[in-house]
Amino acid sequence: MTISAVLFDVDGTLVDSNFLHVDAWSRSFAELGSPVDSWRIHRSIGQDSARLLEELVGDREEDWIQRAKDLHSQYYREQSHRLRAFDQAADLLRELSSRGIRVVLATSAPEDELKLLMETLDAGDAIHATTNADDVETAKPEPGLIEVALERAGADPSDALFVGDSVWDMMAAARAHVRAAAVLSGGVGPSELLEAGAVSVFDDPADLLARIEGVLSGRRSA
Repeated sequence: MTISAVLFDVDGTLVDSNFLHVDAWSRSFAELGSPVDSWRIHRSIGQDSARLLEELVGDREEDWIQRAKDLHSQYYREQSHRLRAFDQAADLLRELSSRGIRVVLATSAPEDELKLLMETLDAGDAIHATTNADDVETAKPEPGLIEVALERAGADPSDALFVGDSVWDMMAAARAHVRAAAVLSGGVGPSELLEAGAVSVFDDPADLLARIEGVLSGRRSA
């Protein structure tokens, strides 16, 4: 097996941001008079925002939905100073790049959030390309985002590996016919990730980097 590209989710995978998103959504819903338990929000993080909102608060008018999204963005930006890259996340990207493997950040984050994430990672020299919310109509678990990332990497599905932290990531990769490895740093358990399609599970980017030879050779690890 030859891997020419590794596609990465970012939130919860390379950057410790999932629980900032949970807090931002929680505050948004509370302000709009529809509080939602944080554990339910966490289980929805990683999927398309329209699906997240429908799952958590049901059918709402478009103005309400836009207000919720705007409040989430506001509260998230206010906490952006708390963003941090996971240990050795940048080292992992640079190691892959040094081997001639194209690294693509396959995120559905809006462009302003992607900029914050890129600044937090501080590994622009190792990144071949990125995606953002403007690239697809519907994000994960639909495969479109990964398909865009593949195109920008110039890779076939059989030559790529996707790395993510949520069941939505694993489902999207499966639908795009791309092998997926999962990390636990987003707060989802290994059994759920494996059931959703992960071929390997790692604690975090540092663990994946420590076992990079096995990852690139296609050996399963859980």
